[in-house]
Amino acid sequence: MKRTFFGATILAIGLALTLGSGQASAADAPSGAPTAADLATVSTVVTSDATTQRLAKAAFPGTAKADTAIAARTAKADPRTPVAVYQPTAAFLAGTSGTTAELAYVAVPATLGNGTAATVWTQREGAGWSVFNVASGDVEKRFATQTGKGYLLTEPQAGAWYAVDGDTVTVLDGSTVAKTGEKMTLAAYREALQSRYGDKLPGSTYDRTGAAGGYGASPVSDTSLPWWPYAIGAVFLAAAAAAVTLRLRKQ
Repeated sequence: MKRTFFGATILAIGLALTLGSGQASAADAPSGAPTAADLATVSTVVTSDATTQRLAKAAFPGTAKADTAIAARTAKADPRTPVAVYQPTAAFLAGTSGTTAELAYVAVPATLGNGTAATVWTQREGAGWSVFNVASGDVEKRFATQTGKGYLLTEPQAGAWYAVDGDTVTVLDGSTVAKTGEKMTLAAYREALQSRYGDKLPGSTYDRTGAAGGYGASPVSDTSLPWWPYAIGAVFLAAAAAAVTLRLRKQ
């Protein structure tokens, strides 16, 4: 299955440019978890006229646009089941913090005007929240049902998804380090991240020579490159070129 992304704002929401202090030990709770007030704001944003019109007009490649009258009735976001999606932190990868992940975005299931399943991505913007992307399918909603009491973790560049519960990481899809369904400790997961991205951390030669890209980039329009190859900053950009060109990611 392939997933299409309508463009969004590149905000370098991923790994911090400076690493945290303190050695990694027991897993800490992910940072940036949305509060009840945050989710109430997200609900308002995704059900606004602007978002609904965006869903009504959108059509992923290979699907037909709906009749205007039909689209007006069909297009909608369903804020009843928002999903907080997290991403690894640079400090966790470097072994300097037990905070494994930070909030990447809040995903809200939606339906386009032509009836196609979609997901609205929202992120904090100042004191509020804004919609910054619409992706095909309901990947986040489906994977969230497999996280139990844990949380959903993604590596956007690799297209990998994990459920993290305490010190246990379960592969949900797309991992290059273990098969779907396999479990590993957080320490083992960190070692796997280090082997792939350890030489590309902020401050590395890879970063200093400008090979990483992503940080400080300007906003792009819906017809430009998708946001996700830049989402985790320098660390997860090593092999994104082909995906950027296609604007698609395999699931």
